[in-house]
This record gives sequence, structure tokens and C-alpha cells, in this order.
Amino acid sequence: MPRILITGAAGFLGSHLCDRFIKEGFQVIGMDNLLTGSLDNIKHLFPLKEFEYYHHDVSKFVHVPGELDYILHFASPASPIDYLKMPIQTLKVGALGTHNLLGLALAKKARILVASTSEVYGDPLVHPQTEEYWGNVNPVGPRGVYDEAKRFLEAITMAYHNAHQVETRIIRIFNTYGPRMRVNDGRVLPAFFSQAIRGEGLTVFGDGSQTRSFCYVDDLVEGIYRLLMSDYAQPVNIGNPDEISIKEFGEEVLAMVSNPAAKLIYKELPVDDPKVRRPDITKAREILGWEPKISRAEGLKRTFEYFKEVVKTD
Repeated sequence: MPRILITGAAGFLGSHLCDRFIKEGFQVIGMDNLLTGSLDNIKHLFPLKEFEYYHHDVSKFVHVPGELDYILHFASPASPIDYLKMPIQTLKVGALGTHNLLGLALAKKARILVASTSEVYGDPLVHPQTEEYWGNVNPVGPRGVYDEAKRFLEAITMAYHNAHQVETRIIRIFNTYGPRMRVNDGRVLPAFFSQAIRGEGLTVFGDGSQTRSFCYVDDLVEGIYRLLMSDYAQPVNIGNPDEISIKEFGEEVLAMVSNPAAKLIYKELPVDDPKVRRPDITKAREILGWEPKISRAEGLKRTFEYFKEVVKTD
């Protein structure tokens, strides 16, 4: 039974990855310091002999006893509300945490996949974004703590690959959604669903013409699995190229939730907010044989069922 360490295991994506790799026959070691994660996301795994959990901050030295075959590094604040509130921790987990886990991969002779992000492209001047685009990022702006942490993560990962021949994989994740997203994490989809269910104003920044491309979590997890098992070491975009404006997306959520008290409200656009976001997934298609299968309509339906259960309306 292969052993895999998943950092950020109690988070939205990390918990879904734990589920998938247990299903695939792995012994899963989940690690999280619960800075933004929740044990509620993985409590169903604790009775399983295939799962063990370590409460640990990967920014500090990481030790895992025994053999280790794979590492998935998904520990990091990922929403603007989190990384703006915790800028130092965000930089440390991207830099020190990645360094520690690459060192662990080297010591254990394990293959490691690190989670980068479409935010490395910043406010892009190329559309859609290909992996060859180097980005348009403000390193000293409020979003720089997240953007540059991930850009450093990519650089040190390639350094370990080239200097030490560590088997590395880099995924650039575009907007992802699904069950287990935190209700108040500040990202577009949970904010819209929570506000609509409560009958509040759906907060649209700027005029809502900025675009995003939303990928359902099951599709993303499939892409991660295929990339980990591939022989490709350069960054790969994984996301859904079905692009939509924030205003149109808000209108879709309003139609689905059907709460007459909810409506779109407009606020000032945050500094360095990307105006467009759409992945070019040519590499994922050609190298991994991957593309998203779940439509936005179906994904939103599944996600709405989850939010109806967890959003407090009193």
C-alpha cells in the first residue's frame, strides 16, 4: 500500500484529496495546523485504518516516520480574506513550508506535487493564460503575499528538481468550488451562495465585468491525480476554461437560490484584482488526457445542496 502525505488535509481541497487517495488504495497521512482548515472536513476518515492525522505547521521542520512514496503540498491560506489577514503565515508556508517538504521528499525519495495557482499570472496581459506566460504581478501590493509565495514555491520546486533530481510536479489551480468550502472565506462562490441564501446583497466588486473560470472540485482532483502519476515536471494549468463574468455568475446564483430578498450590490474594485481569468488547458489535454467533465450548472447544483445545509439564516 503506497503511503502519501497530504498537507492542508483539513482544508477544502485537501480533504477531497484525502478521500480520493484512500479510494485509490493509498495509506494517507493528513497534516494540517488548522489555521484555515477544519477537522469537520476529515472527521469521517478518523475511523479508517488507511488514514492518520498529524496536527503540525509545515513551516516548521516536518518529520514523518517510515517510508513515504508521495507528497501533496496543499497547505496555505487560499482566499483573499485569509492571506490579507495572515500575510506572514502565507509567505512562510509558501517558502519555508515548501522548502521543508522538498527536503522531506529528497530524504524519502518521494515524488512531490506542489499546489500553485493561477494567481502567479497576476492581472494578466495574455488571455487565456498559458503556462509559458510569466505573469503581471505586483510584488508589494496587498495580493503580493500570496502571489509571490506561490511564485517562490514554483522556483524552489524546480531548483530541487534540477539540483537534486527530486521527482516534482507543479499544478496551477484556477478557481475551484464544491462542498466543504468555508462559508465566510471571502471567495466569490461561497460569498454569493451565503448572501443569496440569507437574503442579503451579493457583493460584486467593480462593475462585475471581470471574469473567472470555475472548475468543480471532482474534476480538479482528477487532474491532480493524473498529474501526480505523470512524468511531466513543468507547471500544468488545471481548471475549467468555461469563462463567465462575475455579474453573470451572480445572476446565475440568484436564479438558483431564488430568494426574492437577495440582489446584486456593487462595491469598489480591490487593488490588483485580476480583470480576466481563463486557463489554457492544452497541456492538460495532451499530456494528461484530462479535461473537466462536470458542467457549471451541475456543479453549482451540487454545491448549493451543501450550502443550504451549512449556511445559518437566523
